Amino acid sequence: MLPVVDFCGLKMSRLVIGANPFGGYSHQTPERDKAMVDFHTLDRIFETWHRAEKAGITTMVTNTETPHVIDAVHKYISGGGKLNWIAQIGAHDGNMCGAIDNAVKIGAKGFYFWGGHADHFRATGDEKTFREWAAHARSTGLPFGIAGHSPESHYWVDSMNVVDFHVVCFFNCGSIHNNRGHHFRLTDAIAATECIRRLRKPCIGYKIMAAGRIDPRMAFEFAFDNIKPTDVVNVGMHRGDNDNIIEDNVALVEKLLGT
Repeated sequence: MLPVVDFCGLKMSRLVIGANPFGGYSHQTPERDKAMVDFHTLDRIFETWHRAEKAGITTMVTNTETPHVIDAVHKYISGGGKLNWIAQIGAHDGNMCGAIDNAVKIGAKGFYFWGGHADHFRATGDEKTFREWAAHARSTGLPFGIAGHSPESHYWVDSMNVVDFHVVCFFNCGSIHNNRGHHFRLTDAIAATECIRRLRKPCIGYKIMAAGRIDPRMAFEFAFDNIKPTDVVNVGMHRGDNDNIIEDNVALVEKLLGT
């Protein structure tokens, strides 16, 4: 069985399944983005989640703004799906409070603000807006956190002690966030894991394989050797590459963690 930790009151497997492949966010090429979207019909998304349940994964992460993915989440939860849903909330229309309320209504067990927000708030020094969002998040009674694409963003948030957890990107891929193209540097992973160890709150590590650029065994081994024992990793799993990718990843993590 996969090890399970108490993550802000949630029973969370140390391997969490992400949803970037469902939405076509490959961080590779436009052609691969399209192939991922074409593969992930509603039935295949459901099958992926049900196979994750069976393999021992307890938790899934998706964003709230990719229409076909959030529609799938709604149908999965209302249909009795067993995975805990952690929502990544972007609220790119500026209505963060409304987006939080909608995720809670659908059935989120926890949520976090998209990483670009933390990066922006730190860069501009906009502590006021961040604290307003955090206050509304706290009022839901659910655990909430913040993602970020650099350790500096997380240290800035941590200094305020207002979130329950952090979602830390192993690689600060520049194409989406600062228009510099894809720059996956191994030194980023070293800085990210140092950040995770320094943070007082539990963490979800993501993009641990540099969006498919690193061998899975090497990535999992490095991640689990360098994060806290109460932390977890979030990994997108594209069955279009390997139909047994969920079971293979679970078996690999079980072996590395000695279960």
